[in-house]
Amino acid sequence: MSSTREVRRSWRSWLVELIGWPMPLLHFDTAVVDRWLWLRRRLPRVTGMERLIDIGCGTGAFTIGAALRGYEAIGLSWDDRNQSVAVTRAAFCKAQSASFEVLDVRHLDTRLDLTGKFEVAIMCEVIEHILDDGKLVRDAAACLRPGGRLLLTTPNAHLRAIDPIHDGPFSTVEDGGHVRKGYTEVDLRRLGTDAGLVVDTISYCTGPVSQLVTWIHFNLSKRLGPLAGWLAIHPLRPLPIVLDPVLAKITRWPLYSICLEAHKPPSRETRYHDAVA
Repeated sequence: MSSTREVRRSWRSWLVELIGWPMPLLHFDTAVVDRWLWLRRRLPRVTGMERLIDIGCGTGAFTIGAALRGYEAIGLSWDDRNQSVAVTRAAFCKAQSASFEVLDVRHLDTRLDLTGKFEVAIMCEVIEHILDDGKLVRDAAACLRPGGRLLLTTPNAHLRAIDPIHDGPFSTVEDGGHVRKGYTEVDLRRLGTDAGLVVDTISYCTGPVSQLVTWIHFNLSKRLGPLAGWLAIHPLRPLPIVLDPVLAKITRWPLYSICLEAHKPPSRETRYHDAVA
């Protein structure tokens, strides 16, 4: 089994080395691409003066993407394997301003050196794995400078399950699976407000076509292996981008992820200096 994993890693790393960005993104299903497209619209290109933290970055695709848009981006993953893969892929993609560290995000508050240092925090499909989600959102908010933005995605409470496990039963311990089905708009507004943030917008991503393609990916991966699932959906990847904006409006099929944009209010000192200026 371990040798199979090593072959798969080598194959994926070879593709990243050959193609570069956006290959790290395309290792995954279309729902992951949807989240990046949602993020990218909210991450204007910058000149390297803005810092971004990717909380729960996995193998670093979004961290790398942000770095290539000019951000000094740090990704936090929970294990050495993810960190190693992320570092390798960032090098292949020439994302020089991306860096990665191993940190259990449940203990983000212990990293005082990260407090108040970032213009942007992103947290994609993380809080549904964490029992004390309120603490994690507060800890993410603490990493922001005044005026800094939190960009968060998580499953929609009204989703129709792509995989049966998305309907539960959900774990009562943090074992890597989902501990809840998802969130409503009310839930996200409460989490943001309780963290001291101003909620700007609630939106959604991953429409019905993307969900269908992701369903194909999941099922073929289970039956025939991840490579078969990846190859099967690769020709289908353009379909969600083209069709979902239309079908999401004319069908009642719930979008898979609910998305939060919020910002940290300026401090009193900042407001005073702005008023004087």
